[in-house]
Amino acid sequence: MLAEPFVHPALFYRSDREYVAATTAFVREGLAAGEPVAVAVPAPHLALIEAELGPDAKAVRLLDMGVAGRNPGRIIPAVLRHFADRYPDDHVRIIGEPIWPGRTATEYPAAAQHEALINLSFAGRHVTILCPYDATNLDPEILREAARTHPVLRDVTGEWHSGDYAPELVVDGHNRPLEEPATFVSLRFDRTNLAAARALAAREAAAMGFDGDRLDDIRLAVAELGANSLDHGGGSGTIRVWVAEGRLVCEVSDTGHITDPLVGRRPIDARQSGSRGLLIVNLLSDLVRVHTRIGETTIRAYFDLP
Repeated sequence: MLAEPFVHPALFYRSDREYVAATTAFVREGLAAGEPVAVAVPAPHLALIEAELGPDAKAVRLLDMGVAGRNPGRIIPAVLRHFADRYPDDHVRIIGEPIWPGRTATEYPAAAQHEALINLSFAGRHVTILCPYDATNLDPEILREAARTHPVLRDVTGEWHSGDYAPELVVDGHNRPLEEPATFVSLRFDRTNLAAARALAAREAAAMGFDGDRLDDIRLAVAELGANSLDHGGGSGTIRVWVAEGRLVCEVSDTGHITDPLVGRRPIDARQSGSRGLLIVNLLSDLVRVHTRIGETTIRAYFDLP
């Protein structure tokens, strides 16, 4: 049996020194082999890596994960695949750090599911994605889930296979009913009044200070979610809008069931026909959370208040 060409190790680090030594060694190994290399980590870590690499940093694609991966649902299509797909004939190396101590409890389930789904998205690809985890400051349960989403684990002592590897358990484990808001405005919609659902979200967004392109983003995201409900969710749905934790939340629920775990996470060629609604929502939103089961799907798009 041939070995799986995709490699997805988690790096457990306990200090900036360990972090920089391991990540820059990974980068330099790739550069020495002539491989395309990208680094997508939060800005403070990006600065450490760039400083240590010196002139070699110019040969690396550097991205602030706090911006590019603000919404974990955006990372596979807009960060990882966006880079790796440019080099279909090469082995590609990427450092991706989607989970850090600043992630909130609302964001973490989406980030954990993202880590699990990387394995499905890149199966069979000649790609190595190294994911650092702060073993000192992250909750122990997060580190335990990292062992479920990564088949290989590393730290300063070496590398070993994860005996707990089971990414599907993480995807399913975070597919839970979402916490109910205390107050909200809502509207039931179908094909006769989808524009009213979009207008409701726009009105609430404008009242919170959104304008210009960002207000247009909210209108488009709600329009795409509503269209999905009409086409795949039983022909109707409910929109609810509220503010929580410094974000506008636009929720659309219907009677559909999402069975493809990578829906909304595959890059789609603009020349290809087919639905790209949830992909657009992932690209536009600061966070997306999904709960789906037979007869019920709820999708929440979050937008940071201006």
